[in-house]
Amino acid sequence: MSRFFVSPDSVGENTIIIDNREDLHHMSKVLRLREGDKVDVSDTIRWEYSCIISSIDKNEAVLQIVDKQNFASEPETRITLFQGVPKGSKFETIVQKCVELGVDSIQPVFMDRTVVVDKGNYTKKVDRLNKIAAEAVKQCKRGIIPQVMDPVKVPEMIESFGELDLVLFPYENERGITIKDVLRDEQGAGATHVGVVIGPEGGFSDKEAEAIVKGGGISVSLGKTTLRTETAGMAAVAMILYELEL
Repeated sequence: MSRFFVSPDSVGENTIIIDNREDLHHMSKVLRLREGDKVDVSDTIRWEYSCIISSIDKNEAVLQIVDKQNFASEPETRITLFQGVPKGSKFETIVQKCVELGVDSIQPVFMDRTVVVDKGNYTKKVDRLNKIAAEAVKQCKRGIIPQVMDPVKVPEMIESFGELDLVLFPYENERGITIKDVLRDEQGAGATHVGVVIGPEGGFSDKEAEAIVKGGGISVSLGKTTLRTETAGMAAVAMILYELEL
């Protein structure tokens, strides 16, 4: 069943209004939905609805609410992925797959060994990444659309650690402590908002690694092999959710 996203303001007592032109085009021209067809709708905050299309034209679609319930497919654990900006189209793959896995938000970070240079127009890339996140959510039928935020540098990233319950720092030089070790001890007990810091293609500089640990990041290993930047975030998110949710 097709899923659409609206603001809570669009949800009435018995009906939901969709007036986004792209959604209307997708409904009528791509999916060829008509009156009487069923769709799912999320208010992006808490509720998801099963609906039947009452009417649809080029200006709006009116949906009759049949059922309402709390998000059924959202993880209870919120994960923020701090991703060292990679080159090429790797970031698009990272966003798509991590959103499918259940990440809550993605923070691009320019690091010492980042190949990409921010020339002041990276917001266009962020807009593209947010569209990819929205498309991924519709495919996997999550309740929220994770946000890809504007890029920051390492000091700003570390400042945001205070907003999280736990920050995991997968580091290629770590050989002893694993994600499982941390999540099963006192440091990980009760964590509901977890940060994961992933480096770019060249990894972390010694200065960055020291600053991240000093700022509260816990150095962990993802295994015996060294993963690519586009693989490491996915692996870490999957490990965290498996340990805490499954």
